[in-house]
Amino acid sequence: MPKYQDIEQELIRRIQKGIYKAGAPFPNQNQLAKEFNTTRMTVQKALSGLFKKDLIYTQQGAGTYVKVNARLASQLDASVDQYVGTTKLMGADHEVESQILKFEIRFPNEDEQEQLYISANEPIYDIQRVRIVDKMPSSIEYTNMPVSVIPGLSEEILKKSIYHYIENDLKKKIGAAYRIIGADHPQQFDIDYLKCKKNDPILKVRQVVFLQDGTPFEYSETRHRHDKGNIMIYLPGNNF
Repeated sequence: MPKYQDIEQELIRRIQKGIYKAGAPFPNQNQLAKEFNTTRMTVQKALSGLFKKDLIYTQQGAGTYVKVNARLASQLDASVDQYVGTTKLMGADHEVESQILKFEIRFPNEDEQEQLYISANEPIYDIQRVRIVDKMPSSIEYTNMPVSVIPGLSEEILKKSIYHYIENDLKKKIGAAYRIIGADHPQQFDIDYLKCKKNDPILKVRQVVFLQDGTPFEYSETRHRHDKGNIMIYLPGNNF
């Protein structure tokens, strides 16, 4: 991961932990460059990410400040322009494991072709995983990825983090995502693997995720236990 992204993630962590207080002045670029032993240009790139996430703002002649709602905004579910995987989203405070239910390569159906911008003869990965957080089943992921876009996937990678592999091994940058969020009744698969009851609601998230260059690389549906999945949406004022 580039240095500026490491710095950005550390600054976000500090906002989440309340180390940088809401409404308080934010360290200046020289202070941060000295602390992280890097250049001001690298710090500027890191701060750019915080501005885009609406966590900090500048006041002319007075410097940079932490937004009053920054602590909440920094903990929202992954934003459209910064999609991350479950392992990274949960952070170091939680233990995330994967139980692989299915991993095979096959040709896509018409819906998968349309969503992933591929033809019928381009193979895809067909992946099913149970995501386990702190020893408790949290969600079931049904994921399709084009083999040509994400080569080299293995069961060993699936047990850890696919997104870490994409960013660090394949050196590809993850860009935007669109999601359809809804509720559903549990299917037998949900009852068996999520340990939920037949009358428990299921939070269903269907999405397509793109690389930074606009190439779709994931078409998936994730089914969350009702007591494990939360979707929070933040609408910045300048979008109105």
